[in-house]
Amino acid sequence: MALSLGWKAPRSHCGLLLQAVRSSGLLLFPSGLCPWRGARSFLDPDKKAFLEENTEVTSSGSLTPEIQLRLLTPRCKFWWERADLWPHSDPYWAIYWPGGQALSRYLLDNPDVVRGKSVLDLGSGCGATAIAAKMSGASRILANDIDPLAGMAITLNCELNQLNPFPILIQNILNLEQDKWDLIVLGDMFYDENLADSLHQWLKNCFWTYGTQILIGDPGRPQFSEHSIQHHLHKVVEYSLPEPTRQENNGLTTSTVWDFQP
Repeated sequence: MALSLGWKAPRSHCGLLLQAVRSSGLLLFPSGLCPWRGARSFLDPDKKAFLEENTEVTSSGSLTPEIQLRLLTPRCKFWWERADLWPHSDPYWAIYWPGGQALSRYLLDNPDVVRGKSVLDLGSGCGATAIAAKMSGASRILANDIDPLAGMAITLNCELNQLNPFPILIQNILNLEQDKWDLIVLGDMFYDENLADSLHQWLKNCFWTYGTQILIGDPGRPQFSEHSIQHHLHKVVEYSLPEPTRQENNGLTTSTVWDFQP
């Protein structure tokens, strides 16, 4: 199946956190351990070369032209190649999903939401929302994804945007003891019913335990819009998606940021 028919579609299977139960996980670039000048030394040279060869640096076609990202685009080989020839786990990190775009746009336009605060970007993917939080003055950031290649992409995307690296947790954070965060952001994570249920409970615990503010970005996928979490959401802002993003997401036209208040 070519990428244009497979990985382009909204997430519906295999998923980021569901796969993590089989992964022991690791923390890349812990705070205070890895200065920016040395961060690249932590990148596997072969995987880094593969990532750079098979992605394109772009800042167009999204809600955040301020942010440069390495993504799979129609000019990349694997956009058209059979998906089973991709030698790593499905590259969800290589698509700038519409929920993440809405969150990133909102943080860039409203820096007071994150300035001086600690921020967890859950299911970070390409790292755009964590990068937006960094650009807007967040004091502490953790980007979380279970795919090590996503961690590498986030690191390179920080470099593209001339930012010092922030910690990246490559592990299923839902299985870990909860930490205190001022703000949790997650985009496009409600693509699987079981994962949605787990996220709902985990986010409620974060809110009840620490009073954490939680912002969710989603373009209105059925797994999200039909989930019971809807009873605890307050719409913050809705964005009209750029035409390239609409084409890559089966015609979805808008993406919304929601405030979760159980």
